[in-house]
Amino acid sequence: MTVSVHPALAKARSIGDALPWLARHQGRTVVIKLGGHAMVAEDLTAAFARDVVFLRYAGLRPVVVHGGGPQIDAELARRGLEREFRAGLRVTSPPAMDVVRMVLAGQVQRELVGLINRFGPLAVGITGEDADTLTAVRHVPWIDGEPVDVGRVGEIAGVDTGALDGLLADGRIPVVSPLARSVEDGLVYNVNADTVAAALATALRAEALVMLTDVAGLYAGWPDSDEVIQRLTAGELEKLLPELSDGMVPKMTGCLDAVRSGVGSARVIDGRIPHSVLLQMFTDDGVGTVIVPDPDEAEALR
Repeated sequence: MTVSVHPALAKARSIGDALPWLARHQGRTVVIKLGGHAMVAEDLTAAFARDVVFLRYAGLRPVVVHGGGPQIDAELARRGLEREFRAGLRVTSPPAMDVVRMVLAGQVQRELVGLINRFGPLAVGITGEDADTLTAVRHVPWIDGEPVDVGRVGEIAGVDTGALDGLLADGRIPVVSPLARSVEDGLVYNVNADTVAAALATALRAEALVMLTDVAGLYAGWPDSDEVIQRLTAGELEKLLPELSDGMVPKMTGCLDAVRSGVGSARVIDGRIPHSVLLQMFTDDGVGTVIVPDPDEAEALR
């Protein structure tokens, strides 16, 4: 007798295959940074929103930190303001800060919250300045041995997870804009979203930090090679940092700081691939670069 194959069998097998990963991640916090460049394609952003809701319903506790570089650039151009970067950071004058704050908290965050809530009424938008979740001091980078003024760009001075803990306990998905109030002058500062994601992952004792970007991962020998490094220890990444491009330095520094501060792993993955978050979290076939603690550091953190 021939037994017919039910059309839903493949789907059932896929769900069953995810069981070990679901059990492993149950109740764990994962901080996901979504870069502004990864939000340009509406279909990919919708797939990301759906994936985040899936993570929540699967028993994880996702926290989303978003960027907004292309959207900020577009608004600066519309207002006739200059776009400038130094040491991989956006130079943020007071007029530019008004644009940054408006675009991040008033446009990008609201769009992302609304999109996530289409798939489940779970997302709540906050900024780092809300409830002093993030406090900052002015960041002064050094270039060629000289301090450089990049305006109202902050580096994180403190993290208060109280508001986030409350949202997570209530089953919500926090969507965080990378803004922080200065402890020095009380002004709101622009903070690199990669740095914010890493700091929140550390403070929340996250199992994983996942950074979605518009590249395939960390390349070996870029720009002469497009081979993606699949796995690095913290020590190996530290040795590579001086060779990285300005744009990758905050991202990889954040990953390094996170895994050396107790986060289980940090992953830089290609946000141009649909459902890349699920591929990274629930399969053995990663789509980027994974950074893990050095063996001796991992043992000390247990």
